[in-house]
Amino acid sequence: MTLKPALDWIDQRTGLKTAVDEFLNEEIPASSGWRHVFGSMAAFSFMLQAFTGVLLALNYAPTPGEAYNSVRYIMTELTGGSLIRGLHHYGASMMIIIVVLHMIQVFVWGAYKKPREATWIAGCTLLLITLAFGLTGYLLPWDNRAYWGTVVTTQIAGSAPVAGAYVQRLMGAESGVGVVTFARFFAAHVLVLPLLTMLLIGAHIYLVRKHGVAPEPGETAPRKKFFPEQVMKDTVAIFAAFAILFTLAVVAKAPLERIADPTDAKYIPRPEWYFLFLFQTLKLFEGPLEIVGSLVLPNLAIVALFLVPFIDRSAMAKLRQRTLAIGIVVLGAIGWAGLTTAAVMTTPKNLDQTADLDTAPGSWQQLAPEELAGIGYYRLENCASCHTPGPNAVGPDLAAGVRKDAAWMIDHFKRPAQIVPGTAMPAIALKDSQLNALAAFILKLNPKNQEALTSAPQFAVDGALVYQQNRCGACHQVNGAGMKMGPGLNGLATRRSRAWIEEHFANPQKMSPGTVMPPYKLAPKDGEALIKYLMNLPNPE
Repeated sequence: MTLKPALDWIDQRTGLKTAVDEFLNEEIPASSGWRHVFGSMAAFSFMLQAFTGVLLALNYAPTPGEAYNSVRYIMTELTGGSLIRGLHHYGASMMIIIVVLHMIQVFVWGAYKKPREATWIAGCTLLLITLAFGLTGYLLPWDNRAYWGTVVTTQIAGSAPVAGAYVQRLMGAESGVGVVTFARFFAAHVLVLPLLTMLLIGAHIYLVRKHGVAPEPGETAPRKKFFPEQVMKDTVAIFAAFAILFTLAVVAKAPLERIADPTDAKYIPRPEWYFLFLFQTLKLFEGPLEIVGSLVLPNLAIVALFLVPFIDRSAMAKLRQRTLAIGIVVLGAIGWAGLTTAAVMTTPKNLDQTADLDTAPGSWQQLAPEELAGIGYYRLENCASCHTPGPNAVGPDLAAGVRKDAAWMIDHFKRPAQIVPGTAMPAIALKDSQLNALAAFILKLNPKNQEALTSAPQFAVDGALVYQQNRCGACHQVNGAGMKMGPGLNGLATRRSRAWIEEHFANPQKMSPGTVMPPYKLAPKDGEALIKYLMNLPNPE
């Protein structure tokens, strides 16, 4: 039994088999080779971006704040989520690289000349749309990096004479980057740009098939079929690109900084790497000339790119004769690399902005501050030296379950020999509040969570100790423990930056006018421990 009857049935009703056959059997110049793989690679890159974009959208909340939480969820809790976002994030850069290389190949070989002017124009438009994808997608994680980068973008757009105000209004950024800006960037990224891209890719492929692949000037060798030789080269190139992309997505996690903080005036915005050369160009023009770097030169470059087929009307020439085209590409590459390098070297680093993505809620993160502080006292008193599992333990295994209440335990801590005659345990010289914390921790222990709780990171334990010592629970709740006079602290890292929290401790009235919270002058070590602990609290359930 063969598939031929089924394929014939499908072909008779859809024409799909015939269309595929015609596509694979298309005749191409004998000179076609590896330099022609970039078109297929670009089409594959777009399909991969669309596929990973759909997977991300299934778990993405398209509103500011919630967007950040959903991206964090994707990267820390969703199965394969970090890989999916990595493929999408780095895939955007790879798609831009491939499209640029494709345009360079066409330019250097002069494949834009008559009758392929429309093919070139469609390719230039696709390049701009690819950059627009990067620009609109940049905002969607809603972290500090995305927010402040978009602020700069909208301000540059608003600086255009006459049209600036209208462009800002279209972007929803008249009053700054906010909910409207986010909604419009999201709509452009997932609705408008994909539709335009599919239409233009279809038109581009149609024009390529209509006029054919440009042959070498004076070529006399017989033409060949697209399949199998060129298909194999395209496949190998696509596989190599995907292998590089997959490795990047696995080895280098896609960046995610703290949630967007409009009050973080110290943040230094910078665009993605492929826009850094424009960012650096702005520094070369100051005052009234700023518009030259921000709008005049970029738009002149775009117009010149579209007009290339009409400027160069000479006959097709062999590659070795196209010295001017090669020189333009080399000079452009040197200029781009120089400006990009200068931007990287002169942009100060934003310290401590990366979100702690490797700290998905664990057992210790579910503890109340008092219970977590109890781990500190457990370690301080070296309780584990006697209370360990196994037949050689000096004291009972605390994880096996303590059949006493907190009051009995505290009394036992203070007067062990009187409560349990014959015990070798010495009295514990801690305050009642500290003994309460130790008892609360021990009562939480069980065989399933013992290893996770006793291995809680020291920074969290130290932070919980500072939290308890300063009685933060009298106003705030963590994991359901404490009072509700102040805001709950779970998920604080998704709402505030480290800089904001530090300033809030020092001057609460400045950051939260009307608050009853007094200023705290913590020792640097205590302040660092407390902030790191608060920034690692899980999101509220």
